[in-house]
Order: sequence, then structure tokens, then C-alpha cells
Amino acid sequence: MLSYRHSFHAGNHADVLKHLVLMLILENMKLKEKGFYYLDTHSGVGRYRLSSDEAEKTGEYKEGIGRLWEQTDLPETVSRYVELIKRINYGGKSLRYYAGSPMIAAQLLRPQDRALLTELHPSDFPLLRNNFKEFKNISVKRDNGFQQLKATLPPKERRGFVLIDPPYELKEDYDLVVKAIEEGYKRFATGTYAIWYPVVLRQQTKRIFKGLEATGIRKILKIELAVRPDSEQRGMTASGMIVINPPWTLENQMKAILPYLAKTLIPEGTARWTVEWITPE
Repeated sequence: MLSYRHSFHAGNHADVLKHLVLMLILENMKLKEKGFYYLDTHSGVGRYRLSSDEAEKTGEYKEGIGRLWEQTDLPETVSRYVELIKRINYGGKSLRYYAGSPMIAAQLLRPQDRALLTELHPSDFPLLRNNFKEFKNISVKRDNGFQQLKATLPPKERRGFVLIDPPYELKEDYDLVVKAIEEGYKRFATGTYAIWYPVVLRQQTKRIFKGLEATGIRKILKIELAVRPDSEQRGMTASGMIVINPPWTLENQMKAILPYLAKTLIPEGTARWTVEWITPE
């Protein structure tokens, strides 16, 4: 089943949270001169045109990146993220494109760093390949991203970061992310792993938390932004990032910027955020 297209959701509040965490982890990895490996398991197309029929149909970006675009009081961390989006908009005069996680990473990687982007969707993969054909240190592969944790870890660099961002079209995805982490961690226990998750039905999301606790892995941080209270109704009420082996700075960085995101992205006042450890060190 491959019906999910991220183009309907690009630039929404969940993307803002995800890509801020992604940026902060990559920035931290760049503090050491030695190169690192970045694996993006569910890459999408990498760049999204916000005037497309899909993006305009939902208009989700208007309540995400759209609410940050012209703010003059951005915290420095959020400002760096918005600058990354402005770069792919030819200086930022107007918001025409949104960067997916591969394009965020591509702007931050150095020549000594290396990336693998995987995407299985038959329509998205050719677009992804075309968007990154000029990047010499980025490889693109049409494959099941979960399998790349087995195939490519540990990396030759002995430093690495894996982003796992499945569509959660199938209930099994909630269990597959836990299995993927187990597989990767066995091979590469010092790597950093980040899992994006939606909150549609809270019980499904709890399966990930409980599954990760059961692995015995330590140092698992949860970062979540809710736009409204949990509900049995259709629709995503919150999203989050689970980070294994996070940079030591990440917890406080997110605690500093989440209050701003909550009030700016969700001016109705219904937002709630949490930064807490699923399992501490």
C-alpha cells in the first residue's frame, strides 16, 4: 500500500517540529571535524511546491511554516531553520517551496559527510532522484528504508544519524519502527536515531513508547507538540520526535523553543508540548 503522499502535508506544524530537531542534531554532529553518515529511510521527494494541487488542497503549510515565514521575533534557533527554507525560495521573498528532510540535510552536510536517501513510492522516487542528482555525497535508492538499517550499519565513518519517518499508513508501521531501531542499535549502538510519529489514536502511539522501553535501550528522549487535545475523531492532534542517543544539548534547546512554537503555530491557545525521557541514561 503506497497511497501516502507527503506533498499534502509539507510544511505543516509536524514538519516544523521534525525539521527543527533534524537541524539541531545535524548541527551538533558537525561540531566534530570527522565526517558522518546520514540515513533518511522515508525520504519523499525532498522538495515540495506549495502551489501544487496537493499542498493547496489541504493548506496545512499555512499553519506551519507559513506562520513563521514573516515573523520578526523568531528565536535564534527557529530563525536558522527558517533561513534553510528561505534558501530554497531564492532568498525568501515569497514562500513557494518547502524543504523535506533530505533537503534540510543536504544544506547542512559538509563534503566529508555522506547521505543515503531511500524512497519506495513509484511516483516520488524519480522526483527524489532528480532533486539530488547534483549532490556528490548523497546517494538515492528505491528501496524499503527499514531494510537499510540492516544493510548499511555500522557506517564506515563510525559516526551516524538515522531519521525514520514512515507514513504510518499501516498499523504495522508502529511496530516496524521499533524493530528497525532494535536492528540498527545491535549493529551501531553509538549512533543517533530519530523517529517521527503522529498522534492520531494515542493508543497506537503508545505502542512505540512501550516497544522501545521493552528493548532495554537507554537514553531515549521524547519531544511532542500537540495542537489540540487527543480525540477519537479522525485527524492528527499532535506529533513528536523520539531521539535515541540525542546530543546532550537537545533537551534544553527544545524546551527553550517549544513555548514559542506553541503560541505562534497555534494561536488559539490549545497547544501543549512535552520534552521528557522515555528511558534516561
